[in-house]
Amino acid sequence: MAFTLQLGESAPGFSLPATDGRTYSLDDFSTAETLVVFFTCNHCPYVTGSDEVTRLSAEKFGSRGVRFVGINSNSEVTHPDDDFDHMVSRMNVHRFPWVYLRDLSQDTARAYGALRTPHFYVFDRDRSLVYTGRGVDSPRDADGITVNDLEAALDDVTAGRPVRTALTNPIGCNVKWENQDAHWMPPEACDLV
Repeated sequence: MAFTLQLGESAPGFSLPATDGRTYSLDDFSTAETLVVFFTCNHCPYVTGSDEVTRLSAEKFGSRGVRFVGINSNSEVTHPDDDFDHMVSRMNVHRFPWVYLRDLSQDTARAYGALRTPHFYVFDRDRSLVYTGRGVDSPRDADGITVNDLEAALDDVTAGRPVRTALTNPIGCNVKWENQDAHWMPPEACDLV
């Protein structure tokens, strides 16, 4: 059985606290025509290097019914900067156009099969997975970006077309799993393509 959610599978449910003081479930995004769930964190240079590109994508596609949901599942024992207080501070400074959720138990990361930060999952209106993988080809250095796979997928799904490249390998830091070495990957996890 694959570790990461497979194309065509349904979005797993969740109920997670957000930096805005609310708790969100998958149903809270039921009005979104397209839903982007992405696993992120506070410290990873691949996240911080591409956050502004992700912001531009969220703003560009918002008018087409696309909502973004960021989830931080990293162990704060492994990386203390990934705790909830730092998440709140980060959102207060950057005001990202997405809900930022805390997955302290890491159950949501396991349900989706998150491998890295960032790792993107795009779901259509029926919440079927139509794209998973990287956002861009150079997340650590935005000046080096030549391909924006996330925007290409969103262009396709919002136009009612099949996603041309539906699967890519996420590029980033490993998810920091509780009670594991910082570079540990689940044994059944491997390259997606």
